[in-house]
Amino acid sequence: MTTAIERIRNIGIIAHIDAGKTTTTERILFYAGETHRMGNVDDGTTVTDFDPEEAKRGITIYSAAISCKWQDHTINIIDTPGHVDFTAEVERSLRVLDGGVVVFSAVEGVEAQSETVWRQADKYHVPRICFINKMDRIGAGFERVFSQLSDRLHANPVAVSIPLGEGPVTNPQGFRGILDLIQMKALYFNSAPQGTTIDVQSIPEEELMRAEEWHRRLIDAIALLDDEAFSIYDSTGDLPAEQIIRVLRKAVISNQLQPVLCGSSLDYIGVQPILDAVVRYLPSPLDIPPVEGRNPNPKKAEKSESRTPSEKEPFCGLVFKIHVDEHSELYFVRIYSGVLKNRSRVLNPRTGSKELISQLWRMQADSREKLEEATAGDIVGVIGPKDAVTGDTLCDALHGILLESIRFPETVISMAIEPDSSADRKKLEETLKVMSKQDPTFSAKISEETGQTIVSGMGELHLEIISKRMERDFHIKMRSHKPRVTYRETIASKVELEGRFDRQNAGVRQFASVRISLEPVPEEPGISILYKMKPNVLPPELALIFEQALRDELKGGGLVGYQLINTKAVALDAEYHEGETTETAIRAAVADAVRQALQKVGTVLLEPIMKLEVVTPSDFVGNISADLNSRRAMIVNTELRGHLVVMIAEAPLSRMFGYSTDVRSLSQGRATFTMEPLRYDVAPPNTEA
Repeated sequence: MTTAIERIRNIGIIAHIDAGKTTTTERILFYAGETHRMGNVDDGTTVTDFDPEEAKRGITIYSAAISCKWQDHTINIIDTPGHVDFTAEVERSLRVLDGGVVVFSAVEGVEAQSETVWRQADKYHVPRICFINKMDRIGAGFERVFSQLSDRLHANPVAVSIPLGEGPVTNPQGFRGILDLIQMKALYFNSAPQGTTIDVQSIPEEELMRAEEWHRRLIDAIALLDDEAFSIYDSTGDLPAEQIIRVLRKAVISNQLQPVLCGSSLDYIGVQPILDAVVRYLPSPLDIPPVEGRNPNPKKAEKSESRTPSEKEPFCGLVFKIHVDEHSELYFVRIYSGVLKNRSRVLNPRTGSKELISQLWRMQADSREKLEEATAGDIVGVIGPKDAVTGDTLCDALHGILLESIRFPETVISMAIEPDSSADRKKLEETLKVMSKQDPTFSAKISEETGQTIVSGMGELHLEIISKRMERDFHIKMRSHKPRVTYRETIASKVELEGRFDRQNAGVRQFASVRISLEPVPEEPGISILYKMKPNVLPPELALIFEQALRDELKGGGLVGYQLINTKAVALDAEYHEGETTETAIRAAVADAVRQALQKVGTVLLEPIMKLEVVTPSDFVGNISADLNSRRAMIVNTELRGHLVVMIAEAPLSRMFGYSTDVRSLSQGRATFTMEPLRYDVAPPNTEA
């Protein structure tokens, strides 16, 4: 039986590594009746971490989709990774989700990857609720983490529950329940039946004043957001629970506020209120604005298209993930409108070809349930397409729409790999194509200089996991060589040059002359192309060729051979001879102009700079600071987080290989760190790229 679209919630569980996402998801599935036994991350028995590498390492690597029921609602959950090397899994999940549950550790608070996932959620305007987990740990601090949400994330948090005690549950003053600030009740979770029974009592007298203060803060935060609520508040001085929930839902969907809950997933405390909050506050597909795209017909490319989440609209969906194994390719599709039927054909507007939907599946982590059709608001698995890639739109062939694709960060690290035997070389090439299709932040190419196969990714762990998977799932034995940094180039200074092509072949003359300018633009992440020619200098079709040729030439790389970034190219002028100026001539003239420009002013080598966050006991700050200085790192901030010191630094990736081993030895194994790409900066003159 299908669920009414207003009762669907498509949510993601997102957080920094080790904040407790997967444990929280495991508890949610158990309380919702989807599983009959709770798995454990340490034992490798969780539902969503089903990949052998995830079970072995105790971390989430691949986003997993699973559904459950709560209060007559269907909740489609995607449990995402917390490690920065797998940030693409978070990026693609947030692109298709309607809401998010962001998990924070009550001890560590807002960490580096917490900021990254929050920014990603901001980019896609994803409404979210916050869950401060691990309130049972030594050093837990609800108010400290609550303040960090405003200070570090620039969020607008509003508490809907606060902890009753903090620290280990065995301590008399430890964490033993939560205070519900909407119903103004104390909730105690009985651990004997794994938290399935909740004892609702009056708030203890000694906690009443604190609860009333937080309740007042909640009312003050929402009263001015709604005329009806303000009228009630103005006349009575308070708001009834149903009004609080109504106004809070409206504020969450419009991204004005983020409700904050607390608990301890490991100790079965506070998880059911998360499910209540998902149903109460996070949007259904109907609450989200219609999805926008453009008409894929080149003649109507300027025409915008939109689809509302209705079964009566033409079908439209987005491929946001591809899982590939030896036997099949499974495409994860978010359906935005219409109905997708089994054994139907749909249009891929990027390629202009039709794709067959041979099988349709409801995903439950690593298990599947076959479907005959799926409707707007659903997230499903599809088998059948051949040419689709992550970010592609699938739509009704008679009502085309091309949705905005998904943009992924640039790779920052590379290494050479080779098969153990030459017999495996062909199989390696095919497997690398498959892995690149599955993971947009992984790429492979053959080096023209050395003939080696070079693979690139987001970090050492990322490449290690992919190598292990190729050996395990595709049975390829291979050797890998030391990782290398992926450098970039930019034009050294502004230059303006003319390129010409004038050639006679078999009595036919081909001619073109173009004028371009190139200049460095530090704030431009890639290459920007501007067209500043006077109208009618070139016919429209050749003007497009000029622009495309300029882009293609610059994509070919700089003088050293690395990709050009931070560069603006401008098409300034051209000379056109009717019958002689052809596409070939334009492309050759542009190639000549770009080559001359790069040789005249040269290029500057850029290296990836990483943002590094090291968390360490104060005893080891001196050792770690000295080591960072030796790596050309710049420490930009140091702050206290409970009894620990947090050091924020910017460091060149080339000097950070093997840092995980070194930082452990410098701190007797007690320091941890996270690292994520920050920007590209000028490399030192002696860099061997």
